[in-house]
Amino acid sequence: MKKLNPDKLFVEFRNGVTKTEPIIGRKYTLTHSDITADLFLTIGLQFAYDKINAMRDEVLAEWRMSESYPYLFVYVYVDGEFGAVTSAVRNTVFRRELPLALEAIRYGDKKFFEIHSNLDNAPIWIHFDSTNPAYNKFEYWGTPKHYE
Repeated sequence: MKKLNPDKLFVEFRNGVTKTEPIIGRKYTLTHSDITADLFLTIGLQFAYDKINAMRDEVLAEWRMSESYPYLFVYVYVDGEFGAVTSAVRNTVFRRELPLALEAIRYGDKKFFEIHSNLDNAPIWIHFDSTNPAYNKFEYWGTPKHYE
């Protein structure tokens, strides 16, 4: 697993969020540059659809509640229009890069996690969205503290 280089992570807070609030409804959009390897984390009340490109290789995450317990829901778009071979490759790449993406979210929103330290123990659930049942999965990926 690659380790996060904090110098390559750029964080933007959009209107309606601060470094510490809100919890529920807080959304993360993580994109990257293939050329520079920079990571771009946008934190807001909406996903930063303006940052998403045609490759659809972003990671989207948001805080949700289930039976009064918070959890981090993460979404990745494995396929839909790409075809079986591309889906297999994208699935592999997402699985390889997700630990780095989760580390970027945890590090990029570190003040939030300092103030709401209980969220470090909240479960992370990832939806790998695919039209192919082999890749369409909903999986538990630990807690944010695993990615600090």
